[in-house]
Amino acid sequence: MREYVRMRNYLKDYLRIYAGNYRIKPPQIIILIFLLTLLILARVLEMDLVILFNESLVKLVMNGVLVLSLLPMLNAGAGMNFGMPVGITGGLVALCISVNFRLTGFTGFFMSLLLSLVVCGLFGWVYGLLLNRVKGREEIAGTFIGFSIIPLMNYFWTLAPFQNRQMLYPIGGQGLRPKISLDPYFSKVLDNFCLLKIGGFDIPLGLFAFYALICLFLYLFFRTRIGRATLAVGENEAFARLSGIDIAKIRLIAIALSTMLAGIGICVYAQSYGFIQLYDEPLSMAFPAISAVLIGGSTGRRAWIFEAVLGTYLLQTIYLLTVPLANEILIPELTEILRTFITYSIILYALLYRNRRGIVH
Repeated sequence: MREYVRMRNYLKDYLRIYAGNYRIKPPQIIILIFLLTLLILARVLEMDLVILFNESLVKLVMNGVLVLSLLPMLNAGAGMNFGMPVGITGGLVALCISVNFRLTGFTGFFMSLLLSLVVCGLFGWVYGLLLNRVKGREEIAGTFIGFSIIPLMNYFWTLAPFQNRQMLYPIGGQGLRPKISLDPYFSKVLDNFCLLKIGGFDIPLGLFAFYALICLFLYLFFRTRIGRATLAVGENEAFARLSGIDIAKIRLIAIALSTMLAGIGICVYAQSYGFIQLYDEPLSMAFPAISAVLIGGSTGRRAWIFEAVLGTYLLQTIYLLTVPLANEILIPELTEILRTFITYSIILYALLYRNRRGIVH
């Protein structure tokens, strides 16, 4: 009972401090207006909004863990993690190992998570050492590191000695396919676990429970001694140094944690999507995640769980609505162009808004 009361008080403090002081910002106003316009168009075109709502819940968690992975690194003052492909490729290695041994159901999924923590922990440690060497230019360096690891891993996907024939090219039997189906293994294992059906609404309770655990972990992490030191380093590095905090060590822990969460995020993404996507697919996955956290209200210097969850839902709902609307009133080939335009425009606007606020204040 005492632990329950303590946890309840923690939750109240978090909502009071972070959600209670939450203020809507211009980027969110623009996105909300655009989303409302899309909903009105969907209604006019007599689309099934219930199906779209069901899909939006899955998309929230499917992409939400990747967005949450930005928080430790961002709050440590290391900027946006444009090098997220480092963690994503580590998670893909773990997924491929599980599929290679034909692990199915929750056994295969949780083994992927465990292997992802190991592989991404190693990747994150090296990634953190590199970013500590280019302090102040982490976002630029992270972008180049993320783009550099993709061709390096392409050699790995081609030469790695995997034995499962369903993963390999049918001709020659050497090299992994660009897309590996998870249907025989652990496709939608979280999506279908404890699926609650109310009328036409499908609520994936198992998927949301896993997402809530990740949110709870981050919340508790930022209340630990290392978590508070992470926030202190991101808020005022000079003060943190005078307080005796090892700046390089804290940044290394935060970067490694972000990398490991990105690995977990791609495991969740893959089981919901039903495929493992290899080669160049992870190249641009960091940009929608960064757009989501900026939409949620992050200044680009600090972000909280509430902002990550809100931004993910808004952005993914927009993505979800643009596909059927583009098919109805536009050329279907314009859908991906529209998505790319929205993603990069949000990042550009949010960065300009952040710099403008920095000049004013």
